[in-house]
Amino acid sequence: MTKDETRPSALFIGGDPALDFLNSICTPVDTVVEWIANGDDLMAWLEQSRLVSADAVATVRANSFSGELDAVAGQARALRERFRAFVVKHRGRALGRGALRELAPLNRILERDDAYGAIVAGAREHNGQVGKSGLEWRSLRRWRTPDSLLLPIAQAIAKFITSEDFSRVKSCERSPCTLFFLDTTRGPARRWCSMTVCGNRTKQALYRVRLKRKKRTASCSAKA
Repeated sequence: MTKDETRPSALFIGGDPALDFLNSICTPVDTVVEWIANGDDLMAWLEQSRLVSADAVATVRANSFSGELDAVAGQARALRERFRAFVVKHRGRALGRGALRELAPLNRILERDDAYGAIVAGAREHNGQVGKSGLEWRSLRRWRTPDSLLLPIAQAIAKFITSEDFSRVKSCERSPCTLFFLDTTRGPARRWCSMTVCGNRTKQALYRVRLKRKKRTASCSAKA
């Protein structure tokens, strides 16, 4: 499937992969943009988000039949909307144990995992040297079926739910933007998804309003 040249690049400004997944559909300006419309989109987004490696994407593609990846993309969108409902319900306050019963569908996805651990060559450090032994323990996964693409997403959501403070989860204040983000500022004081996407637009809009009021006041004074 050809790339949609009219669609902007996916946004990764949520401060966490789970919120970036929510933001894979959003209204950053005036039009809804969907980055997981089909199977090719899903694999491209997963690779861009670094939740799935390029090798894993190639493996899944080689072992998929026509239509399978599109079906998994549909499952991903359904998972996204369940998670969105969860975030909207609980954001702004700390999670309690009572939220567990709402996570049964997520746990059912996590139960499918075919992960394992292995000793592999360690990643090189910035100075070109490896760690003490040159080896490291790494969690790996067997990418047997297309629906295994949901597992890294489900893990990112599970990690977010269990490790992040939901009182710091916000959505952009600039309408109609629907982007979510994790506010890690002191206060917390962050109001917009980003200064480049919405912050500057908001400031420019407020400046135009103030300028219009100033001109109106000056005009009234001149007439008086």
